[in-house]
Amino acid sequence: MPRAFPPSITLTAFAALALNASAVAAQATTPHRHESSDKPRGSQTVAESGAAADPSHAVHEAMSGDMAANLHVRMSPARIATAKDSARANRLVAEARVALAKYKDVRVAEREGYRMFAPNVPQPVYHFTSMGAAIGEHFRLDVGKPTSLLYKEEADGTMRLIGAMYTAPREASPAELNARVPLGIARWHLHTNMCVPKMTQLERWVEFDGGKPVFGPVSPIATRKACDAVDGRFLPVVFNWMVHANVFESDVWEDHH
Repeated sequence: MPRAFPPSITLTAFAALALNASAVAAQATTPHRHESSDKPRGSQTVAESGAAADPSHAVHEAMSGDMAANLHVRMSPARIATAKDSARANRLVAEARVALAKYKDVRVAEREGYRMFAPNVPQPVYHFTSMGAAIGEHFRLDVGKPTSLLYKEEADGTMRLIGAMYTAPREASPAELNARVPLGIARWHLHTNMCVPKMTQLERWVEFDGGKPVFGPVSPIATRKACDAVDGRFLPVVFNWMVHANVFESDVWEDHH
């Protein structure tokens, strides 16, 4: 029976649901197109078939471009960095490198409650998330207790820690986001305007129309009216504000989705 998740569901929990539901449905059923398509129902392009079999590829492509131009992403305001911003960000990074060093051994992260989402789906960066830490971040920023730890998989299969993802309440103002991580240094992002299948129709994650997914972060559907037209569930705001801090990489504030 499908599980009902609360509105405050975090990024990784929702992404796990989306990716795993897509992967399972792709294995169990033949991906189909929405009825609005001109192509006969049941047929699909090579690109559609591949995306349904590995939905993480499509999601990664969507999130790897200009996030400010993404239909489903709202960025925090851009600001010009001041000397104080730079100094504060440098202190944050230095503190995080010390506090997170123990998690270079992924087993330590797992012992402390961090869990990889969608472990069966290949991803450029793996999020190990702690629901307890996510709840804590609703109230404060603690560089040593991020919502998610970020790892890249090495050629030998080991996990290399690259940094962390910090979150803030979706209702947070620019001033509140800036108080956590200076907006002149990093831009937070919020996932918005997403159409998803109803909880009783998770198999619909694999639907494509015109070569694009009907649902999720890669879908061109970004309004309630369009979502209602495909009998989906519209989410005006998804997850909380988030920012990646790749403190063990050279590009600390790049978002490696």
